[in-house]
Amino acid sequence: MQGKDSWLTIGALAQRAGVATSAVRFYEAQGLLRGSRSEGNQRRYAKETLRRVAFIRIAQGVGLSLDDVRAALATLPEQRTPTPADWARLSRAWKPLIEARIASLAALRDQLDSCIGCGCLSLKTCKLYNPADCAARLGSGPRYLLGDRPPRPKAGA
Repeated sequence: MQGKDSWLTIGALAQRAGVATSAVRFYEAQGLLRGSRSEGNQRRYAKETLRRVAFIRIAQGVGLSLDDVRAALATLPEQRTPTPADWARLSRAWKPLIEARIASLAALRDQLDSCIGCGCLSLKTCKLYNPADCAARLGSGPRYLLGDRPPRPKAGA
């Protein structure tokens, strides 16, 4: 059993982790954290929970969803706090996802002032980049942002 000094109140955990107490409650409700109750029915968390909250925040900061975080944490036995080796293993698995997001953001940045293939036909240039809404034939979503290329405008258009 851990000593009394090994436990944090929800307020102390939130303050030290840099999150709101509502975030701690939400993470617990989502199964990402586990606390216990004191004899006075107050939430208490092991100090190691600080590292778990840091893990959640870092993962969210790189664009991972809570479902991604939950799946990663589920690979740890008995809600153990991620170790440096765990982080290295998990981050290797996330690199392709993060690289794809970086590529998508770069494409968005580079095409922000031009047509992204939404099929809106609302701008004068859309008739050049997306004649007759040809992007729609490529599938749903922002086709050109997703890597498809617009047809070349016809000469004299």
